[in-house]
Amino acid sequence: MCKRKSLLVKHIKTHAEVMWFTCKICQYKCKYQSRLKTHMRIHTDVKPFTCKLCDYKSAYNSSLVRHMRTHTGEKPHYCTSCKYKSATNGDLLIHMRTHTGEKPFICMLCDYKSAQNSSLVRHMRTHTGEKPHYCTSCKYKSATNGDLVIHMRTHTGEKPFICTLCDYKSAQNSSLVRHMRTHTGEKPHYCTLCKYKSATNGDLVIHMRTHTGEKPFICTLCDYKCAQSSHLVRHMRTHTGEKPHYCKLCKYKSATNGDLVIHMKTHTGEKPFSKSSSYVS
Repeated sequence: MCKRKSLLVKHIKTHAEVMWFTCKICQYKCKYQSRLKTHMRIHTDVKPFTCKLCDYKSAYNSSLVRHMRTHTGEKPHYCTSCKYKSATNGDLLIHMRTHTGEKPFICMLCDYKSAQNSSLVRHMRTHTGEKPHYCTSCKYKSATNGDLVIHMRTHTGEKPFICTLCDYKSAQNSSLVRHMRTHTGEKPHYCTLCKYKSATNGDLVIHMRTHTGEKPFICTLCDYKCAQSSHLVRHMRTHTGEKPHYCKLCKYKSATNGDLVIHMKTHTGEKPFSKSSSYVS
């Protein structure tokens, strides 16, 4: 019993006050000691929850529950706008941005925005020049793991992208897409100054030089300039004397394939420029 009401009110507050448990290593606080004990696993690296199907271990039971879905294939989280399903709520949240168009991750150096933080991390490497992924067989480095995977095929010779119409195989899907245009005849790249169309953007870039007069490929031994790298390669043979094209029927060699084609007619007897096709005034 209390003699004064004010003392009773003060006593009642001791029951209402929450006792906070504080982490001695960081600023984490919680109401229950059990939660503090769980939190301490972050600092101690204790992982008591173990997967019975693989070597996975986790500090929290909830993490193990999510991990087990990689074995069971369970996807309890689903989109109400399409048929998308995911194993985690986080993946569903990211997916929903494909419907809402939300892009909360913003680059502070340019106008780039993305729906995922991982996309922003990769984008920032275009500014920093960072290339954390590297090849163990050569000096190649890349900003993304995807580029490294593609590069490794230059060592393994793997060509997983296969044309269903011929024997063509490629290491990159983009190469297969361009190849398919040889079958479909599709030419999505077009010149805005004339009627020229091409199957690849590279061919369009080369074509545009016929309008601009640009000749970026320069010979270091003379004043020769050209619009295409292949032309410079052929030109350099006038300096080196290299003749990589050779006749299988005689000892003839030439610097260009065109000269070899003309030479082969001396063996076949072909005379495409006959008298009947000559100009008559």
